[in-house]
Order: sequence, then C-alpha cells, then structure tokens
Amino acid sequence: MTTSNTFTIKRTLNAPRELVWDVWTQTEHLSKWFCPKGFSINVVTMDLKPNGLFHYSMTTPDGIVLWGKWVFREINQPEKLTLIQSFSNAEGGLGSHPMVPVWPKHTLSSMTLTAVGDKTELLLEWQPYEATDEEIAAFNGAFDSMTQGWGSTFENMENYLEKITL
Repeated sequence: MTTSNTFTIKRTLNAPRELVWDVWTQTEHLSKWFCPKGFSINVVTMDLKPNGLFHYSMTTPDGIVLWGKWVFREINQPEKLTLIQSFSNAEGGLGSHPMVPVWPKHTLSSMTLTAVGDKTELLLEWQPYEATDEEIAAFNGAFDSMTQGWGSTFENMENYLEKITL
C-alpha cells in the first residue's frame, strides 16, 4: 500500500530470510539481479556497515548509464536494512536524476524481511528525505513508474532466487 510521500511495495519470496538478506547485501548476488529487466548493473563498491557505501551504475537498454549510491544507516541482519539512496556520479559524489531534475536529492529506503515459514515477506518503504515541496511532489507523481521499475527488479530477484535455490 502506498501512502502520501511513502512508496511501499511488498513481496512474498520463495526463499528463506537469511538467503534473501544475502541476495540484498552481497556484491556477488546484487550484480546478478538488482536492476529492472533489460538493464545491466555494475557494482563498484559495497561496504556493508553503518555509514558504509554501496556505489553502482545501471545501464539502460539504450545505453544510458545511471549512477546511484546507498549510504547505510541501520543494519539489523537478517531483518532490516535502512539507507539513504541518491543518484550519484561515477566518482560517488552526489548526482541528480537525469530525466527528472526536481527528483529528491536523497530518499530514505527501508527494507524489512519477515520469515513466514520457509518463505520471506519483503516490505520496501521509500520516501523523500530532506526534500523540498517540489521534490516531494515529483516523488509522489512517480508512484506508477516506481511500481513498474521495482516490480521488474523484484521479478529479476525472484528468478535469481529460483536459480540459486534449486
């Protein structure tokens, strides 16, 4: 359920919570699924610790390179991961959304994993962080696009989980 200023998406995954945690936090896993369908990802840095950095690029099907970074805030393995997410440049500095100039410079993302038998319920909550009214409006106006992008990314994760759990 998505509410004003907070984008929320939930999935039940056919994998144990510890494995889902690893798939979200380890370079060798993230590099195989963390992007929408048709995109490719390049993991530059993964330093999973408070104030540590995950720096990456995604290449769109038409060759546009998008840079992003996470700065970890809360790491509660294997239950919760909270981070500040931003567009960046190749050096890891602050960047901006290449297609939406008024996109929030920073967003707060929280992923919670709940064990449900031998499956995992993943809850992702994403919201503007230290944003202007104009940036919040741009974020709120993109929920349909975010649903599509995250949905495609989660499909990639589900397919990857299926491959590694066989």
